[in-house]
Amino acid sequence: MSGRQLHRLSALRIAKEVAPGHYADGGGLYMQIADSGERSWVFRFRLDGRLREMGLGPVSRVSLGEARKLAASYREMVRDQIDPILARREQQRRQLLDISADANVTFREAAEAFICAREPEWRNRKHVQQWGNTLKRYAYPVIGEVRVRDIDTAMIVRILQPIWTKKAETARRVRGRIKAILDAETIMGHRTGSNPARSARLYD
Repeated sequence: MSGRQLHRLSALRIAKEVAPGHYADGGGLYMQIADSGERSWVFRFRLDGRLREMGLGPVSRVSLGEARKLAASYREMVRDQIDPILARREQQRRQLLDISADANVTFREAAEAFICAREPEWRNRKHVQQWGNTLKRYAYPVIGEVRVRDIDTAMIVRILQPIWTKKAETARRVRGRIKAILDAETIMGHRTGSNPARSARLYD
């Protein structure tokens, strides 16, 4: 995305616009004016072929500069194939659960926190048990006590390789669950870089 496509709006223009609609600042950031006249920031992005929109707060509380910073951070997530809507939801859950940002958090700790945060959404108790059981059986023996920041693709391959030929669907689920947990840990600042579970595609 070239620089000339960004920062199209100015404080003067924001103050002068009154017609309902979306006004592009560039890079997916828009000022939205509702029919009621309420002004707010929204971020639009496309992920997995779907166009999505997330609110960033009212213009009265979130400045143009703050909205640009938020949009820039969410664009990076999208580039890493992380859904910023889910990422923000995860961060809010973690804050409610008072889960500290521990740089030394292990995969087992991260997985337990992830399941605990989502358990209220999973009405089917069997689903919660399946998550826990598959991680205990396949993932924990290899990476359970490994810090999430140290997990790499080779470790994920060690988990999946014994099961992908005979239990392909199980392998897909295990890989997807590890990926979701590591995505959440990246959001929380516990690890950096790409998600190693994304590149561990033994069966695709």
